[in-house]
Amino acid sequence: MNSKQRFLKRTLFVGTLTVATVAVLSFLAGCKKEQPPASRPSSSQAATVQPAVATVAMEQTTCPVMEGNPINKNIFVEYKGKKVYFCCKACPEKFLADPNKYVAKLPQFQN
Repeated sequence: MNSKQRFLKRTLFVGTLTVATVAVLSFLAGCKKEQPPASRPSSSQAATVQPAVATVAMEQTTCPVMEGNPINKNIFVEYKGKKVYFCCKACPEKFLADPNKYVAKLPQFQN
């Protein structure tokens, strides 16, 4: 194998490796830990806020797919009449592919 062929083979290998790395990193970037924006009720809303003493145990706070990640209340699907919240836009698809894998982790489905 001459030097030109070795160079082309090495270049092809590095290019393939780079494309694979970018693809994996792009996929993983969709499910990074995201902090939901902090929102404070305005003074007019503060009077209507009800304490959630009885519902605290039933409130979902972490993503069932990316365990430990806090949920984003803007990203959810409705499953069996109940909302399931996720940390990022990639998680609902994973959940819907096999919901039974995740339902046991969700407080809203515990009775």
